[in-house]
Amino acid sequence: MRVIHNPNFSKSLKNILRYIANDKPLASLNFNTKVKRKIRKLPKNPFMCPPSQYFEENNIRDMTYKGYTITYEVNIEDAVIEILDIFNRNKC
Repeated sequence: MRVIHNPNFSKSLKNILRYIANDKPLASLNFNTKVKRKIRKLPKNPFMCPPSQYFEENNIRDMTYKGYTITYEVNIEDAVIEILDIFNRNKC
């Protein structure tokens, strides 16, 4: 399976990294590295995370990291995992 990033995800991640970098630039780089490392694990086991609590579709999943939720959609037919968005679950 291949992983693609939705523009919403890319924009949200960029905003989060910019916010973190205001106080701690190194923490921002570390956050980005670890989020992307978690995402790279998805092709081996795309259903490792629970179904999303924000969507009613079973193929949309929620991955969490440091208080943030990363939503992604698994499309078995096209062999694609689309990373939809990342957000602070405490601010929803």
